[in-house]
Amino acid sequence: MDSFVFPSSSTQVAMEKPLSLDQQYSQACLELQLPENPFIFSIFQEAALDDDILTKNITIKIAGNNRLIPVVKVTDEDFQALAVVFSNNAFLTGLDLRYNRLTDDGAALIGAFLQDNRTLRYLNLMFNDIGTAGAESISKALHRNDTLIYLRMTGNKIDNKGGMHFAAMMQINSTLQKLDLGDCDLGTQSLIAVATVLNHNESIKAINLNRPILYSEEEESTVHLALMLRANSTLVELHLCKHEMKNFGAERLCDALYENRSLRYLDISCNKITRDGVRFLGKLLKLNDSLEILDLNFNRIEDDGAFYLSEALALYNRTLQALAVTNNNITGKGLVALSEAMKTNPVLSYIYIWGNKIDESACVAFADLLQSGRLKPTNTDVDPYVVDGHTYLAELSHGLKRHYYWTPSYGEPDNKDANASLAVAPVDEHL
Repeated sequence: MDSFVFPSSSTQVAMEKPLSLDQQYSQACLELQLPENPFIFSIFQEAALDDDILTKNITIKIAGNNRLIPVVKVTDEDFQALAVVFSNNAFLTGLDLRYNRLTDDGAALIGAFLQDNRTLRYLNLMFNDIGTAGAESISKALHRNDTLIYLRMTGNKIDNKGGMHFAAMMQINSTLQKLDLGDCDLGTQSLIAVATVLNHNESIKAINLNRPILYSEEEESTVHLALMLRANSTLVELHLCKHEMKNFGAERLCDALYENRSLRYLDISCNKITRDGVRFLGKLLKLNDSLEILDLNFNRIEDDGAFYLSEALALYNRTLQALAVTNNNITGKGLVALSEAMKTNPVLSYIYIWGNKIDESACVAFADLLQSGRLKPTNTDVDPYVVDGHTYLAELSHGLKRHYYWTPSYGEPDNKDANASLAVAPVDEHL
């Protein structure tokens, strides 16, 4: 499969005016003797309406979960024709194939394409049917590829062995900047391998390792990731959601971050961190001058944890810009303390609190922050309203990464209100 050669379009060369993308796709299907996918054709036809398409870099989005138009999901065969179109157009720098039916065979074709491609910078393969063999094909292709900077494998069940292939790739590839392996069923062995490689890798700026499959309560992978943070001076963004992390693991991370000066975005949401673990975070924030986003959603820090954070933010820290503590069993006392911290802290601009035990004191406190202008309505997930003289809060669909799994069917997908992390600490342009 690695020796597969994608045919080129001889007709395009002969014509004075370049064929449009939909015409190129139809011709590629004809040459390969493949049936046309009407969904792909309609996407290319729409892109062809842009008169300036030949003068700018674009991302083609062929998302299989598009609900506005009839969708025929992309298969392995379909990618052969897509590769021809991409090979003929240097302005196509991004390809979004999320939620389709690409399997290991399709991943082998993608790998063959990536080996020789010199234009693609962004590739989104999230939630296809790619397994361990497909992960091997793609990761080995990246041994040679020196163009791709952002790869999303999210939701493909590449398992522990697939994770090992990507760890090996990161030892060789020096171009990839952002890698998303969330929901990929990684195991302890592959997490440790990734952490070990990141001790020396100087290109990866953001990595997502959410929801691995862990069978031990010893938090070995967290310990190794903490050791990595002591040595790594490149990583900007780290996602460790659903790692079964407890207070011990939180303490190990905090100890490492005293020495780390590069990490700006730490996601430890959906873990088992309590007030004791947040006590270490509070101490860290008093001295840390690099963290800008802290995601603690869906832990159990309670009021004491909110107090630890409030003290650090009110009196010491002037770096953190965004704090997410939704669904943490915090009552009105803890939420009021956080609101008071914002009054004295001029830097903290984004705060998300929905899902806690919000009483009227918390409602009034956050209503005051919003009415005074200290907190912008777009920078939080609550909106105050008054009924019979009592203040209440309604939920807003805002957050740090609301569009992680999906993008809106219309409008701008990178809306900063719903994805504050993109506004606060982008890894790089479009990342």
